[in-house]
Amino acid sequence: MANNNGVFSDLFSAVGAPIQNVADFAGDTVGSLFSVAQSCTNLCATLVTNTVNTATQVVQGVADAVTKAIAPKQ
Repeated sequence: MANNNGVFSDLFSAVGAPIQNVADFAGDTVGSLFSVAQSCTNLCATLVTNTVNTATQVVQGVADAVTKAIAPKQ
């Protein structure tokens, strides 16, 4: 049933709200995906940093052991 604004206004009102909801949902989804990607990036960076730190500690431990093994006994 048309109001004083006409049939096209009613049609726009009827179709516009669902389209706006879809657009809002798509925007929220993109934001969520970006957030997940950012979290994964942070997690990967932390894992790489921890792996490098552990590898450095292992290398340092091996170097210390080799140094002690080849050092003259007192």
